[in-house]
Amino acid sequence: MSPRWSFWSRPSAEVLQQLETVLGGLSGDEARRRHLRDAHLRLKPKSRLPTYELLGRQFTSPIILILLVAAGLAFFLADRTDTAIILMIVLVSGLLGFWQERSANQAVARLLAIVQIKADVWRDGALVAVPVEEVVPGDVVLLRAGDTVPGDCFLLASKDLFVDEATLTGETYPVEKICGVLPADNPMARRTNSLFLGTHVISGTATAVVAHIGSDTEFGKVSGRLQLRPPETEFERGIKQFGYLLMEVTVVLVVAIFAVNVYLDRPVLEAFLFSLALAVGLTPQLLPAIISINLAHGAKRMAQQKVIVKRLASIENFGSMTVFCSDKTGTLTEGLVRLKAACDISGNPSERVLLHGSLNASFETGFHNPIDEAIRTARAFDLSPYRKLDEEPYDFVRKRLSVLVATPTTHLLVTKGALANVLEACSTAETSDGTLVELAAVKEAILSQMAQWGGKGWRVLGLASREMAAREGIGKDDETDMTFLGFLLFEDPIKADVLETVGRLRGLGVTLKIVTGDNRLVAAHVGQAIGLLNGHMLTGEDLREMSDEALVSRVNDVHVFAEVEPNQKERIILALKKAGHVVGYRDEVKAEDRRLKAREA
Repeated sequence: MSPRWSFWSRPSAEVLQQLETVLGGLSGDEARRRHLRDAHLRLKPKSRLPTYELLGRQFTSPIILILLVAAGLAFFLADRTDTAIILMIVLVSGLLGFWQERSANQAVARLLAIVQIKADVWRDGALVAVPVEEVVPGDVVLLRAGDTVPGDCFLLASKDLFVDEATLTGETYPVEKICGVLPADNPMARRTNSLFLGTHVISGTATAVVAHIGSDTEFGKVSGRLQLRPPETEFERGIKQFGYLLMEVTVVLVVAIFAVNVYLDRPVLEAFLFSLALAVGLTPQLLPAIISINLAHGAKRMAQQKVIVKRLASIENFGSMTVFCSDKTGTLTEGLVRLKAACDISGNPSERVLLHGSLNASFETGFHNPIDEAIRTARAFDLSPYRKLDEEPYDFVRKRLSVLVATPTTHLLVTKGALANVLEACSTAETSDGTLVELAAVKEAILSQMAQWGGKGWRVLGLASREMAAREGIGKDDETDMTFLGFLLFEDPIKADVLETVGRLRGLGVTLKIVTGDNRLVAAHVGQAIGLLNGHMLTGEDLREMSDEALVSRVNDVHVFAEVEPNQKERIILALKKAGHVVGYRDEVKAEDRRLKAREA
């Protein structure tokens, strides 16, 4: 199956036919056949270098080769002491680098060995758990809260499904998924009928068919590039160039001195031996040891900060870095959803709105999401006088959540959700003084207020209520003729020390650029808050229409890249490198119950 097959733009029947499968899943024999057929697509852990190859790589730099030649010359000149000293220095330098890199590789291998993942798939009409590595295209999988998605999948059925796609897009909030057919040119972040390898289910259940696995997936496209040998660092390139220069200077001097001695009628053998001795003397025997010892010391200090250094030479690259690209969520911001404010329709803080929001969030029992948690923890109200009677859970059509609550005086329906969807259920609005007005009279002002807050990077929800007399239960049809109470505003706060860090980077001559999958308004707000937004911003949509050459010409002036996909992040970094920069990049990896961050220098 071609990795460019746009399964999200096909009806489910056509997707199943294309994958030659059925709702009941594959047979065991067919699954085994496909497993063998697609073995080349598997994402295999990067194989570690054999010990002998890792050791041999420490002795390939030009300076080391010069020292080995010098040791050979010293041995030829019968200078056993110089020979032993040079060889000892070369050996110590090589073993030091070998020990550090081998230890780092073993540490990474131990971290990767912790994770073992299985998926529930339908085989021969029965639900079985198989290792993710054995899932094949055409497998029908059952996903529940906490499950990791085993491949790029097409949704066949879902209920209250929310997926954390932060590993691919950087989005703070779980993404809601729903069955349907989408345009073929929809970007990855907007494929609401698709699930992606490496993401995981936060809430709800789903049945999906696997369309792509391994290197054919969106995650695999990124992972495949990471399997390649890491590019030569600026420091390694500089040392190599210095070694070649040293070699050239030494050869020129030796030849020139030998020629001068012969011209002065010195004995040819004596002139030759003198030139060789001079070559040994010109060689910087201690340079490799000094480099290795200092880099190893730096690696030790970084290890104390829980940073694994896999390549010693990369440490020096930090010093020569000119551009630092950073994700937004969890790096520049705290990666948490917090209630910024509860406001009435005029935009003023309102205790009444906050109380109704707390009633809705505290009594709902469906999807336990960060938004409700933020409301519950924002203010501790005494809810003992209230009693939950019924609930109409959130769904993808209504995009609202309603709770029926018994108050000391009446039964109250409280609804929270996307602002536009809440306004659809309302006919009136409550002003700051409690007066009820027709919604049509204030709707334009409400939408204008939302646009203003959206420009600040805040997420805006609407809140409404309706008295229900003595009702004991509710349905979707009861979400009518409601009164709009106000807004609930949420933010992902910027970390307290970010401004100081940005200032220190500027002082060191390093330019910070935000590269995130988040919404452009949110990214623009964060960039402006930390002094990066200079009027120029590129989005993933802009990048899709831009050639690599055009991106190289623009990349110096743009400090905020928003709504970008993983592969586009690589394009940005490559463009910066082509523009002459030494580039560093940091991203945040999130998981539901654990956060494992492997930061490799």
